[in-house]
Amino acid sequence: MAKSATGKWVSRVGASGGSKAYKKSRPSNYYAALVLIVVLGLISTVLARYYYQHPSSAATGTPPAVGTVWFAGLAIEACGETLPNLAPNPTSTGGLKVLSGNVIQVSPVNAADAGRHATLAQFGVEFPGLILSSNELAIPNAAGVANASTTYRNGELCPSTSKYPKKPGEVQYAYWSSFSQKTPTITTNPASIHFVQDMRVTLAFDPKGVVPRAPSTATVNAMVSYQAASATTTTTTAVTPTTVGAPTTTVTTGTTRTTTKATTTTTASTGTTTTTTKG
Repeated sequence: MAKSATGKWVSRVGASGGSKAYKKSRPSNYYAALVLIVVLGLISTVLARYYYQHPSSAATGTPPAVGTVWFAGLAIEACGETLPNLAPNPTSTGGLKVLSGNVIQVSPVNAADAGRHATLAQFGVEFPGLILSSNELAIPNAAGVANASTTYRNGELCPSTSKYPKKPGEVQYAYWSSFSQKTPTITTNPASIHFVQDMRVTLAFDPKGVVPRAPSTATVNAMVSYQAASATTTTTTAVTPTTVGAPTTTVTTGTTRTTTKATTTTTASTGTTTTTTKG
């Protein structure tokens, strides 16, 4: 069927992308839309960078909050052998520190180590010289300096004098979230381990299939002791005793008048109120 004159004109316009007059009079909204897309892209980039460099307050509401004090037991083993405890750093300004007995104190000081950021990976960041990653476990010396003899990487062979001589090892992290948990959860990602109260965790470099041992009884006992001491610590606020005079009651019987006056003394202290009534 032959095309009409109108149809041929439409075909020519479509093939040429529109008339020259149309191209010259392109709607201003077209340029406004381009500008808007560029601006939104820049804003998104800036916000993403900000939240990456400044941990979001989204951790608020997820324990542990700033001001919380928890304790966790720690152990370190390599090729089936238990390594010495980490050197305590109780004066650290961070929220994740080590106390004597290989106990980790979880006491967040800001958003960087509070809430969902209170992880084993963050502990590795805050403890001097300690490296915790999916393929490397580096235990520093007492001075917080890297130690080649206690640095382990996936695939390295265990020493011939170890429990697993000449067997390749791999970095892994085992944790027990409660005392009732008998079998540990094992992962290669320290960032996935979120601290909870009374957690036990072992940093390990062992051959594949080896289940790391839990922290020692001595460490667990120390953890429980720290927690008990923290729970029983109270603050007493001195309050000046106040005396409230009760109304005077006068009873007249015949020609005899009897007057009774009660005095109430209240002494306040934190969590305790004592009331004494004198007749």
